[in-house]
Amino acid sequence: MVKNKPEKEVIPKLISIADNMEKDIRKMKLPHITIPLRALSNVEYDPKEGYFKLLPGVKERTLAASTIKTFAQTLKMMTLSKKLVETNDIATKRDAYYQSKGAWGPAAFQEQEESDAIMDDVEAALGVNREQIGFIPDEHGDSIAGNLIIIDKDTDTGEKIEIDCSRMGSGGWSVPSSVEKLNFKTTAKFVLAIETSGTFQRLNYHKFWKKYNCIIASLKGVPSRSIRRLLRRLSDEHNLPVYVFTDGDPYGYFSIYRTLKVGSGNAAHINQYFCVPKAKYLGVTPQDIIDYKLPTHPLKEVDLKKIKDVIKNDPFCKASKEWQKALADLVKMGKRVEQQAFSAHSLNYVMDTYLPEKLKSPQKWLP
Repeated sequence: MVKNKPEKEVIPKLISIADNMEKDIRKMKLPHITIPLRALSNVEYDPKEGYFKLLPGVKERTLAASTIKTFAQTLKMMTLSKKLVETNDIATKRDAYYQSKGAWGPAAFQEQEESDAIMDDVEAALGVNREQIGFIPDEHGDSIAGNLIIIDKDTDTGEKIEIDCSRMGSGGWSVPSSVEKLNFKTTAKFVLAIETSGTFQRLNYHKFWKKYNCIIASLKGVPSRSIRRLLRRLSDEHNLPVYVFTDGDPYGYFSIYRTLKVGSGNAAHINQYFCVPKAKYLGVTPQDIIDYKLPTHPLKEVDLKKIKDVIKNDPFCKASKEWQKALADLVKMGKRVEQQAFSAHSLNYVMDTYLPEKLKSPQKWLP
């Protein structure tokens, strides 16, 4: 479980990095920062561990004529992090970008992509997640509904607040950027994590979760850290199976499902906390296209490129013959399929027929 890093733990790490730079300077050496290399090429996947584990590879950011601006931006971001922790404040990623515009002079970022990359480097160098040093996403929007009671606290009084996710209406309960201080009560049998908000809303509107005594979660594309962490806690603390339902395409398989189950190369330094190793895939498979006579779309060049890259470079795919076959089948068929394709049979076919049948047939799921 992720432990909140209090000020006494985070700030010394920031100061230690700064002290090491000062020592370099006093020795007439170029100051440097060592940052873990966050890429698929620097991770390994062991099915027993259940997530992408970071290997020892690192990159060093050394002060030089070509790196002056990036080095200054890194130090400025560390300073902002220290201030946020000290004042128990928060800033969105967009806030951080505009902070540079207001006070960083020549070190200001030109685009937010630059700011986000530096923020990720600081996070990795400290060995914490960015929420623990005050940075939160600009927006989230992940939702959950069903047999779950969230126990939160009033930020002013500390009074406990119980939120019944079965009484949140058609939109569900919006997941906050950090879920570490929440507690849960549930008697659900499983969690169904759903790629698209449209399918989530349909299942929630018709109270699919009530009939099947479950919790449903909307991922809205590649899952955010907050929803991944929430599902991991439900999996660990309440021994809840997590089933994932995405489109039948390489993006749904290896950007959404893979990230939820084992993590990503870019976040390898925190994957062990932000993935759900016990997750199973019951979403649309190539065989489902045939069995359910689903309308499809042709694979695009970008799909074929992703499949080729995944088979060659993705450690999770390399460890799974089932996923290798699924991708090969997609290529052979030349097709991809969306969750909403079941509506070709009837609007509620997905909840009345497909999901009930898949839930009864775990042998047809992918690992």
